[in-house]
Amino acid sequence: MNLKNSQWITTARDLGDVCPVFRKRFIAEKEILSAALEITALGVYEAELNGRRVGDFVLAPGWTSYDHRLQVQTYDVTELLRKENELRVTLGRGWFRSPMPGFVDSEDKQHRYDQPCGLIARLEVHFADGSESVLSSDESWEFAESPVRFSEIYDGERYDAAFAPKDWEAARLLNWTKEILIPQEGEEIRETERVAARAVLHTPAGETVIDFGQEVTGYVEFAVTAREGDEVRFTHGEMLDAEGNFYNANYRSARAEVLFRCREGNQIWHPRLTFFGFRYIKLLSWPGEVKVEDFTAVVVHSDMKRTGWLESGDAMLNQLFSNIVWGQRGNFLDVPTDCPQRDERLGWTGDAQVFVRTASYLYDVERFFRKWLRDLAADQRESGEVGEVIPDMLPTYPGSAAWGDAAVICPWTIYQTYGDRSVLDEQFESMKKWVDYISGEGWEKHFHFGDWLGLDAPSGSYKGSTRDGFIAAAFRLHAIELLGKAGRLLGREVHAYQDSYMAFIERFRKDYPDYRTQTEHVLAIHFGLAEDPQKTADALADLVRDDGKQLRTGFVGTPYLLHALSDYGHADLAWDLLLRKTYPGWLYSVTKGATTIWEHWDGAKEDGSFWSTDMNSFNHYAYGAVADWIFEKAAGIRHEENAPGFAALVYEPHPDPRIGFLKAELETRHGTIRASWRYEDTGIRYELETPVPALVRLGGEDRYVMSGSYTFWSIHSIPEKEHTIGFSERSS
Repeated sequence: MNLKNSQWITTARDLGDVCPVFRKRFIAEKEILSAALEITALGVYEAELNGRRVGDFVLAPGWTSYDHRLQVQTYDVTELLRKENELRVTLGRGWFRSPMPGFVDSEDKQHRYDQPCGLIARLEVHFADGSESVLSSDESWEFAESPVRFSEIYDGERYDAAFAPKDWEAARLLNWTKEILIPQEGEEIRETERVAARAVLHTPAGETVIDFGQEVTGYVEFAVTAREGDEVRFTHGEMLDAEGNFYNANYRSARAEVLFRCREGNQIWHPRLTFFGFRYIKLLSWPGEVKVEDFTAVVVHSDMKRTGWLESGDAMLNQLFSNIVWGQRGNFLDVPTDCPQRDERLGWTGDAQVFVRTASYLYDVERFFRKWLRDLAADQRESGEVGEVIPDMLPTYPGSAAWGDAAVICPWTIYQTYGDRSVLDEQFESMKKWVDYISGEGWEKHFHFGDWLGLDAPSGSYKGSTRDGFIAAAFRLHAIELLGKAGRLLGREVHAYQDSYMAFIERFRKDYPDYRTQTEHVLAIHFGLAEDPQKTADALADLVRDDGKQLRTGFVGTPYLLHALSDYGHADLAWDLLLRKTYPGWLYSVTKGATTIWEHWDGAKEDGSFWSTDMNSFNHYAYGAVADWIFEKAAGIRHEENAPGFAALVYEPHPDPRIGFLKAELETRHGTIRASWRYEDTGIRYELETPVPALVRLGGEDRYVMSGSYTFWSIHSIPEKEHTIGFSERSS
């Protein structure tokens, strides 16, 4: 980066809600060989050079722990330059200056809202004769009011297409540190897909609603023919109510509204400095006839590479797969947020750690998470405590077990999926600080979210009935175990942690000799804490059956529930839970038309009413973590812990006849794995394509195979329960 000689600039006066635009005019007298623009902002920016957008990065510079880290973008702008040039940069509040979180009032929130906008930039031009010219942001730059009359994360955007910036004034220098500037680390946020509107609805309440048929994160682009001064105004929503009317009370205080004041004639426009989570928009004002072809939803998220695919013979299960993918896309917008629509949209650590393994199968999220984990380390408190959200916009709120544990679980999982131990090296001190913090006295009596939204919650509580202390003690042991493994890999001294693990597990078994809830059984099994895991798994299976084959777990227990069952001979029960179509079940929301994962199993109830408005997101990815069980256990493709990055494969599928077939494809650092099983008249046909050696476990038999393509089958014999396993010739 070369911004050290540039200056932070801001407006010379307060523009109120209006977004400023900065400009710099210059002449290039010589033949241009190349040119690059380095730029970042306090807020979000959109840069234009000679009227053409610079780069594809939406909502640049993204979201980081701004007190410590601010990403700088570098763009090749050679093709945009001409002899006479004008660079314009429009600044919105973005995450930096919006009143976030919307559900709290605090000095910290007010401080962020009151911060000044700021811009720092450097344009370096190289000429064919070997000379160069550098334009750095300083007082020679100008600012004015832009056509963006308001833009903010929660409340939306207002734009006046007939307004032209005028009365340009000299920019003022801003005293702001450059020590926080870092190169671009995360994936760029980009427009990744366009979804055409599906229908124009006229609701019983007399509303005009546009249905895009899919919940997305992004914004609406529309085409309109109008007179100057006509207005387009609409708000966003996720659902229709039981009568078919527009519903967005669950957005709470977020207005999520667009106002576009038209110029004369035809125009196409979409917001540029904010985003929304929505499936529907309700038109509040629209000049002329409303036509479905005039509306397009533009999908926006971190531009990650897709790496995992699932397909089955069950249409509802396939819709669930789609919902999980769309949930990730909608919430992986530079940080792993909980939801993209209401007055929240924060990087909740608990959601991130339960979903990280699924996330790493569906998309290549190594760069995405490594950037976010650096923010976590930067925002980690002096004591070692990790806040509830990262970036830490709730600095006075306490951390919690299973939330702060993202500091340990996420780097370990990223290492396991991708095989690069440098993530452990980079995050080791943060991991250690967290473990030291939770190893202190009183951790089990600290504030905890518990088994959040557990279905066995006492009346009036958001917490399940699993004991907070049990969860805190279990996750502490898991964190110490992972820290020890990381330390041994890195050659760090971790003997003291190994000793503390033994002391804590002895204490755990003394303090919690019995397991009372589904989640307590699950954690004891999955974290290796139960002295007799088979007995504990059998007891868990009995609990689930006694509950009518219903899960009763919350955010803490649900991600591991099916693993705990299938690992100890209860895969049939795991399938029962996955395929359940009534509440509570993963397919219940599918029966209600869901296109993303819901925060509550019954966010929309059987009678069409909704869960309470205070906390009812219909795009909340955490329960989509079940996809890692589908990859690893249902499809049977996983790696051993000592073969990270899928350097070697364990193939042990758990088929179920109810869905007919299952196909899984996973692109790894060592190549693409394809695995499938299908029920046929004579038995089950298994197919495996592996780029690495694999241990095949079928029918109680273990066999090692080299990389290649294989077919195996289970052939039903004379009593039906018996079968034989056959191996085809290696086909490649």
